[in-house]
Parts: sequence; structure tokens; C-alpha cells
Amino acid sequence: MKLVVQVMGARDLPAMDLNGLSDPYVKVQLGKQKFRTKVVKKTLNPYWGEEFALRVEDLNEELLISVLDEDKYFNDDFVGCVKLPVSQVFDARNKSLETSWYPLQPKSKKSKNKDCGEILLTIHFSVNNSFADSASDGGDIGFESPSRSFSGPSESASPVRARQEETATFKEEKLCTQKTLAGRIAQMFNKNPDTVSASSSRVDLTDLAETAKSEVYESSSEDQSSSATFEELMRTMQSRDQVSETPSNLPGGVLLDQLYVTPPQDINTFLFLPDSGFPKSLAEVQGTTELEVGPWKLDNSSESVKRVVTYVKAATKLIKACKGTEDQVYLKADGKVFAVLSSVSTPDVPYGRTFRTELLYCITPGPELPSGEQSSRLVISWRMNFLQSTMMKGMIENGARQGLKDSFDQFATLLSQNVKPVDSKDLGSNKDQVLASLQAEPQSDWKLAVQYFGNFTVVSTVFIGLYMLVHIWLATPSTIQGLEFVGLDLPDSIGEFIVCGVLVLQGERVLGLISRFMQARAQKGSDHGVKAQGDGWLLTVALIEGSNIAAVDSSGFSDPYVVFTCNGKTRTSSIKFQKCDPTWNEIFEFDAMDEPPSVLDVEIYDFDGPFDEAISLGHAEINFVKTNISDLADLWVPLRGKLAQACQSKLHLRIFLNNTRGGNVANHFLTKMEKEVGKKITVRSPQTNSAFQKLFGLPPEEFLINDFTCHLKRKMPLQGRLFLSARIIGFHANLFGHKTKFFFLWEDIEEIQVVPPSLSSMGSPIVVMTLRPGRGMDARHGAKTQDGEGRLKFHFQSFVSFNVAHRTIMALWKARSLSPEQKVQIVEEESEVKIQSEESGSFLGLDDVSMSEVYSSAHSVP
Repeated sequence: MKLVVQVMGARDLPAMDLNGLSDPYVKVQLGKQKFRTKVVKKTLNPYWGEEFALRVEDLNEELLISVLDEDKYFNDDFVGCVKLPVSQVFDARNKSLETSWYPLQPKSKKSKNKDCGEILLTIHFSVNNSFADSASDGGDIGFESPSRSFSGPSESASPVRARQEETATFKEEKLCTQKTLAGRIAQMFNKNPDTVSASSSRVDLTDLAETAKSEVYESSSEDQSSSATFEELMRTMQSRDQVSETPSNLPGGVLLDQLYVTPPQDINTFLFLPDSGFPKSLAEVQGTTELEVGPWKLDNSSESVKRVVTYVKAATKLIKACKGTEDQVYLKADGKVFAVLSSVSTPDVPYGRTFRTELLYCITPGPELPSGEQSSRLVISWRMNFLQSTMMKGMIENGARQGLKDSFDQFATLLSQNVKPVDSKDLGSNKDQVLASLQAEPQSDWKLAVQYFGNFTVVSTVFIGLYMLVHIWLATPSTIQGLEFVGLDLPDSIGEFIVCGVLVLQGERVLGLISRFMQARAQKGSDHGVKAQGDGWLLTVALIEGSNIAAVDSSGFSDPYVVFTCNGKTRTSSIKFQKCDPTWNEIFEFDAMDEPPSVLDVEIYDFDGPFDEAISLGHAEINFVKTNISDLADLWVPLRGKLAQACQSKLHLRIFLNNTRGGNVANHFLTKMEKEVGKKITVRSPQTNSAFQKLFGLPPEEFLINDFTCHLKRKMPLQGRLFLSARIIGFHANLFGHKTKFFFLWEDIEEIQVVPPSLSSMGSPIVVMTLRPGRGMDARHGAKTQDGEGRLKFHFQSFVSFNVAHRTIMALWKARSLSPEQKVQIVEEESEVKIQSEESGSFLGLDDVSMSEVYSSAHSVP
């Protein structure tokens, strides 16, 4: 008999790491059997969703479920545990404990942290497996297994008839059944057949009959759910899936990322419809046999749609033909985005019971094509989920990676024969057509003036002004009295004084409105439509519209305009008066850059006149390193900031990044860097660049410049490699399978210092990189310290060639991060140092000049 433990998730776990989070995983132990789940990084409310089957030999054993926090360099931290006697599960109704939250207990009662959170578990006995095991052992139970008699396709579907047949069988072989079953239970659990009575075995038979009855009910409900069509199940998922986010790619890597000329619904139907011929065609191409595709069923407990696919994988040079089982689950299906998680089990391969291969199919809407057709994007990612720890982990991952690559190359080829893919070159060449369709809204000055000045303040001021002019025309001049003289008429009462003050304030306010209007009309988006100059990386930004812009004026509207900043250059849009959902349709081009841009800063302001400080209504950052260029062709950017997040403000942008130099960009940049570094820099091979891009998840235009072996200093020095490219600086280390990987932009670095060698640095200089406040938070796990203002500090030491590494780092940082004014200041400081050295009578060093050798000889000196 087997005990099945389903580890679903946990909540309210205590923070075990310095970042206020934990990396929890679960250990399940029964006797000498031990299993563990995968590690969920940086969370206090993890979800595992894993199932384990443990063989029970004694009911007196205790099931131990422990939650631990993974630590890369020290022993894992204990979070809490749950202890359950196996007899408690056996004595429960249907031999199953319902899904419930169990409080985690600390290791000892003296522990300071008594609140360890809760874990969600489902524990039950697998009765079917127990009877199958008993039959395979040669034991004569004396009656047919309830699961077979009720769930087999050849048996009667009526539970009543099956119950009668089973009762008749019990009556015919009652004594034999009781004795045999009593002996089997005693042999498996109590190891003492004499202590088990016939009455106890009779109770067990009754429990088993009730279990079989519940299985009949569950199977009938499953048949009802499976009778629903695929379209009905998708509509059910769409009605339930309204808030869930699109799952991110699995960490193993991306196997396929392609745009197709078809809506996402059609791709989803073509791949996962039960009657689709694509799985059969793919099986024929890959040599797969015995393909059985099960129907989609609605799982009411998890509110998801599932199915099971089985097949026999063709033999390869290393592995014989093996049977595979795929459990496919819809994680999201809202009508536009579809995400299917497939868990593949291959127990017949070597170490096949220690891991499962997980595949994530993610179908999202793509950019609108120039022809007006809708496109969709299919991304397939993978990872290895190790159920048990094994020393062959690296070999298993490498073998699976190569096998999956070959399989999905065939998958992509077959899919492209049935569904037309989008050519990225054609999509980029149609940029002019897309931008030509954008036409700025014609604005009449008189119409804007009427709209802007048509408010109570202006109307009331004009009315009072006309009223006073009529009064002056009708009234007679008053006599000079008090301190008045000819040409100076002062108010003669308090009422006249108040009226004069109101008139002055009203006039000042109207004059301010007029000056703001004139200044805004002078700023008519002068950057719109100006063509870029130069040759290199050309950035084009199309500002379409805004949505839910925060209102800061008393009128309930705002006067928004947008400022784009990239590589120190800015472009400013026109001002839209009294709009919360403005429409611009303006195009901005940045002059060509020698190296690809890293970040585009977007900020939207409210115009308050030429002399008032503009109020920021929200800001956003477009990171070209972490984003695919094809995804920027049409996107809505959510704005950050208190006002923007409160109103859920967004901007509609279309961004295009083109390279006008072709393949000479890398060579041109390396030639430029060689002059700064003073050393020849070799061009890396395409294979090396591809591996570098895959390691850090970088776009294809990123290329590696140099890499150095060094130590990252945190609590303890960690040896790894420092990778330098045109836009990022990254670090990677692999210590006994524990990988440390991070990168940040050159623009994020505020200061680079060199600390002299010391005993703590093992006699090596230390390069200290200090980031700007709030920057590089994705890499904070590699920082040594963080100051009160949020600046991260990274320490690198023990370079094999410190001078070359330091010169390369400084040259790349100066080229990307410093403004032209800062570069001029550094050059002036260096020239002053050289002039002072010349005045003091010292000569220039070898590093300052480059001299060619004409003649040299060696002489002995006594």
C-alpha cells in the first residue's frame, strides 16, 4: 500500500534571508524514504504543486514534512515541520485527509520564532496500488479490485449492479476473504497476523467498498466534464481567468520564440484541440509511436483544464525507446493569452524517476502587421524539476537540453509549414509604412484658445472689465479730496478698496493664463518629424496616445506633455490642453549612436507656465537589454509614480531600433575601445557571443568585448568570471552546482574606485563599483553592501591581469556613463597632472606614450 502526499503550497513563512524573503523547499520523509520538492526563489508564499508516493510498511511510522530555506554557502535553514502518524490517515474516512492547511511547528519549544507559517497538504492512501501490489505478489485476495470493477471500460457503468456483484462475491468466499485479507494486512503493517481479527478485516472491506463508491462518483463527474467540448472548456476558463498574470518563461531556457500570422486563438486550437492532426504529424516526423491523446477535463478542485498524453519515444544513440507521459494543464486562457504547462515523465530512462521535464507553451498577441492582419507570439520554455537529489544532475540537464533542442527544431519546422511565420526583416522594413499612417491631429489656435479660455475665471474677468468701462463712461469725475491729487484717484471707502484688490487679482490670473497659452503654443512639439542625422544605431519613437493621465488642475484636467531621454539627448512632445486621455500621434528620432542604447527614459509633465516648476505626472523606463525589440513595435507602457499608479496611467508607444551600419558595428566599437584601452581586443566568435547572450538572457545585438577571471567579495570571496559588453557588466559563478549570476548597466554605475591591496584582499587591488540610488536592484544579491540612500556596492578582486581589466572597465564606463562635460573634466584633470609632473622634472611613463623601438643592445656592467 502506498501513501500519496501532495505538497501544494505554503503561506506566511518567516523571512530567513537578509533581503526579507526566503528560498523555501519541502522535504518529505517516511522511514528511510526521502523526497524533496523544487526550490521556489524569493518568496514567503510559495507554490510547489508536487506529488510523492511512499511505500508504507508499518502503520506506527510517522510522516515527517519539513520546510527548509536553501542557502548556497551554508547549511540550509530550518523553517518548520509537520508530523503526522500514518495510522491517522489510515483511520480517516476513505483513508484520506482532505486538503487543508497545517501549521508548521518549530524545531524546539524554546525557539524564539514560534509562528512558522502554514503548509497546504493532501494526504491519502492509494488503495488501487495496494491491491495491484498484492496481486502481483501472488496473494489471493479472493475478490476483484473495486477500482477495476467500477472504472474499467468493459464493466457495467451502474454502481448498483457492481455493488451487488461484489456483495455476492463476498458471501461466496467470506471466510477465505477474511482470513486472507487479515493475513495480508498483518503482513504489510503490523507484521503479526495472529493479532488481526475477522471483525477488523470486515471493517476494512466496508471502508474499501465506500472508497470504491466514492471513486465511482468521481469518475462519473469526470465523464461529465470530459463530455464538454474544447470550446466550452475554453469559455469556462475565460470566465474564471480575469486577474491572473501571464506566467514568465521557465529558467531552463527558451526553445522557440516566433511570431505567426494568425490570432492567438487559432494557434491554441491548432496545437491543443483534441481532434487536431498536428500531434500525429509531429509524432510521425519524430518517430514517436503509440500516441494516445486523452480528452481535456475540467478539474473542479484546482479550477483548471487538464489532459494526459502518452506515447513511446523513438530510440536514440544513447537511450533506448521509452514510454513518456505528459500531464498538460492550462494555467491561463482569457481569450487572448494562453499558457499550457506540460510535465513530462519518462521513468524508463536512466535516473528517470528522479526528475520531470516541464515545458511551458505561452501564446500571446503579437504586434499588428502593416497589412492589418493580427499576429501571435509563441514562446516555449523548459526546465528540469528534480524530485530527488542526484549526482548526475548536470549530465541529465545537458542531455535533455540537446534532445529538446532537436525535437523543437522539428516542431518549429512542421508548425511553419502549416502556419505562416512573420519575418522579422519584413516587419522592420515596414516601419516607414507604420509611421506614415500616424498623422498628427490638426490643431487650430482659435479653437484651442476658445477651449482654454472658456472658463469661469476668464469670463467673469471680462464681464467685470466691461462693467467698469461702462461705469467710467457714465460716471462724472469726483472732486479731489484727502491725499489725492491730479492724476491719482484713490478709493474713498473700504468697499472700493476691496473691489480694486479683486480686480487686480483677477487681471493677474488672466494675464498668467495668456502667458501660459502663448508659451505652450510656441512649444508645438518642435522635435516632431525632425529626421535623425549620422550613421549607426537609429532610435525612432512614435508617441500615439495616453490613458488616464492624472488631473492636477482645479478644472479636473491637466496639460500633459512627454519628455524622452536617451544617451543624454532629449525629445519633447507638444502640450495638450485640458486632456486626461490625450492623443499626440507624433514621431521623434534620435541622432544615430555609435553603440546601441540601453535605456529610454519616459516622463510626462503637467505644463504650468514658463516660470513655474513642471509637475511630474508619471515616469517609465524602457530597457532595451531586457526587452525584445520586436515587442516594442506596439506596446502600452504603465507609468510609475504616486499620481500615475493611483490613476493607472499608461502611454501608447511604438519604438523602432535599427542598425544602419550592418555587421560592422562590433568592429567599429572595438576599434574605438582599443584606442582607449591601449591593447588589442579580439573579436569573439558567433558561438561565444551566442553563449554569452543565452547566459544572461540578452538580445541578439549584444556582443561580448572581454571577460576576466576574478573573485566577487561578499561574506566570502566567490570565484567566477566577469563579462564586459557594450551595455552591461555581468558576473557568473558556478560553485558545486550553486550558480550566482547577475548583471547591471554601465549607466547604473555612479563611481568606480580602486582600493589598494591588503591582507584581506589576498594582496590584490579591489575594484569597487558604486551604483546610483535605486539602480541595479535585480543584482543586489551580488552586492557587498548597500548604504542608507539605496546605493549598492560591488567588490571585485584577484584579477589575473589587473591593469588590463581596470583599463577596459574604465574605458567602457566612460564611454557609456559619463556625460560630455564629465569627460572634458577628466581630460583636464589628467592634463594638469601631466603638466605638474613635467614642471617637477619627472619624465613621462611608458603608459603615457607609445614609442617604436629603433635599436637596442645589452651590455654587461661590472
